[in-house]
Amino acid sequence: MWLQVCLLCLSCLTLPGQSQGQDRASLRRARDHTGLCHYTFTVASPEESGCSGTSAKPEMEGVSSRLTMLETLVSRLIAGEDGGPRTRTNAADGIQEAYSQVTRERNQLEHDKERLNGQVQELQRRLAELNQEAESLRQRPCQQTNSSGVTQRDNRPASDPASNRGNGAYQEMKAEVKELPASRLSPEGNHHFIGCGELQSVGDPVLHRKADSITGKYGVWLQDPEPQGPPYSNKTVWRIDTVGKEVRQLFAYEDMDQLSQGFPMKVLVLPEPMESTGATMYRGSLYYQRKRSRTLIRYDLTSESLASRRELPHAGFHGQHPYSWGGYTDIDLAADEQGLWAIYSTSKAKGAIVISQLDPESLEVKRSWETNIRKNTVANAFMVCGRLHTVASYTAPNSTVNYVFDTATGAGGAVAVPFKNKYGYNSMVDYNHAQRKLFAWDNFHMVTYDIKLGRASNDRS
Repeated sequence: MWLQVCLLCLSCLTLPGQSQGQDRASLRRARDHTGLCHYTFTVASPEESGCSGTSAKPEMEGVSSRLTMLETLVSRLIAGEDGGPRTRTNAADGIQEAYSQVTRERNQLEHDKERLNGQVQELQRRLAELNQEAESLRQRPCQQTNSSGVTQRDNRPASDPASNRGNGAYQEMKAEVKELPASRLSPEGNHHFIGCGELQSVGDPVLHRKADSITGKYGVWLQDPEPQGPPYSNKTVWRIDTVGKEVRQLFAYEDMDQLSQGFPMKVLVLPEPMESTGATMYRGSLYYQRKRSRTLIRYDLTSESLASRRELPHAGFHGQHPYSWGGYTDIDLAADEQGLWAIYSTSKAKGAIVISQLDPESLEVKRSWETNIRKNTVANAFMVCGRLHTVASYTAPNSTVNYVFDTATGAGGAVAVPFKNKYGYNSMVDYNHAQRKLFAWDNFHMVTYDIKLGRASNDRS
């Protein structure tokens, strides 16, 4: 290619009388500092030593015109190198490849269409077979089985509408139901036990809502097992977030659905700030411990006022005898089938759990029991049927209810009823005897546990 360009240049510059100057003509190709390619053609004047504009001759004009033609040819040559036949070849190859791909996709679609048509035909064939089988079953007489297990033919008269199976009528089926005692269904007779008894099992936690902010890491949530009438019922849900300097807000939700959606129907402001997660709900009142004191408060929900207050004698408070997870859980109030209770400890008891039954109106202590399990060795506690139950761990996924103390006998002992802390930090457990459920607050999560009670060991026959 470059040989042709050189020959062209020489032929264009061959002029009469200039043969002796051909050795002084040159063509140079180089890049500048910006990377562009420049072509420079130089011819020395055979007669002139200067470039005076007034001394131009026809021969020089001819050289100038030929130089212009040469630049045009060089430009075309460059264009041919950069985007000429090779570019056209690449474009043609791209078009050919696209056409081949479209052809392959069309063939694949035709293949898929044939396969789907075959599947449709097979389904239609199977549907026809099923229709024939269904029609055949309609024509067969139904069979009946008597009490001895012998199959009998249906001998109903033709006038019986049920015997005319061609019109799609249904046959009446009768079953004889015999009621069995619960003891026949469960070896211990506790399957539907509704009275007070021993704790047999605690179900898996059921989530109802997760708190939205850090103030809900710990909290209390309850339903009143014995509401005292309008405007609240046993479906009303009560919630208190207990993280903060002044815990005084009591949220009321119409029911569980409203709780799950996060829409309280009312927010009550408590007359005194609350301490920790030991509050409980009972007979239309909220019972809780006043902040940094051993004072108990009964807050009437209907009148939204302080109904009574009383100090719990000798009770530790504000971190003296808490549960193992801390949180100033020195005094834990609870309610069950037998009334209102306080779970705490004293200096005299040296940290062992003390149980006191309280008057729900005046908060006066009616009777107390001292156990032999230390309060700071257990994670939580609750009362069921006058029995104290403690939970071994507040973080272990598979913990246990590990101790029971019966106030009726004054005796306690170790047990091992499985209890799950699904969310890793259970800071509140409270029993609702109307629903026979445990309410718990596990690391922002408000959950319930179904429990099962059975007859006490000394009650079984």
